[in-house]
Amino acid sequence: MTLRIDVITIFPNLILEALAHGIVARAIEQGLARVAAHDLRTFTDDRHRRVDDAPFGGGPGMVMRAEPFFRAVEAIMPEGASAERPIILLSPRGEKFTHKKARDYSKLERLVLLCGRYEGIDERVRTGLATAELSLGDFVVMGGEVPALAVIEASVRLIPGALGAAESSEQDSFENDLLDHPHYTRPADFRGQKVPEVLLSGDHAAIGKWRRQQAAEATKARRPDLGRD
Repeated sequence: MTLRIDVITIFPNLILEALAHGIVARAIEQGLARVAAHDLRTFTDDRHRRVDDAPFGGGPGMVMRAEPFFRAVEAIMPEGASAERPIILLSPRGEKFTHKKARDYSKLERLVLLCGRYEGIDERVRTGLATAELSLGDFVVMGGEVPALAVIEASVRLIPGALGAAESSEQDSFENDLLDHPHYTRPADFRGQKVPEVLLSGDHAAIGKWRRQQAAEATKARRPDLGRD
């Protein structure tokens, strides 16, 4: 099954140019994923193609209008949302995006991502259109495009066949509620910093044990919250 991803944005080229390289581009070439970026301005009803307006109640900035988002989704997915076809609003107010969510998304039939800009999006997009609201973390960026790209890359790389070796994703940080172990490559001694002897030993059982220990220690020290859900 091919995962289809639709991004609704006022900057479609920003999405498409970023995905023209690397693992996502290869996954698209292999038919594992399809990504389309839709220009929100084409779904407006005035000659100026405005997607924003002043907020009711006053205040700084402009608010993105609800109508273009509804029209865009109705045009590209007239069958509507479902468990296999969620509509995600990228927003600082959303639930935190996680590796687990990325893995769930990698198994979907279709994913629609809504990218906001300006001061915010009309609340009726969240309550009447989106099935979920996601945030990358406790910070604010200029719009939803960068978060959308993160969601796409994190999800597509987990589709079976997207990576050169399946083990690559199985050893990722956050798999099994652990951070990844340290990695080393040549030279074995770089400016006095030496690769741990166990990695040069050829003893795969000992190497595996060392890596598990390092992953557990890193998780305990840096992310003790992992695995508490």
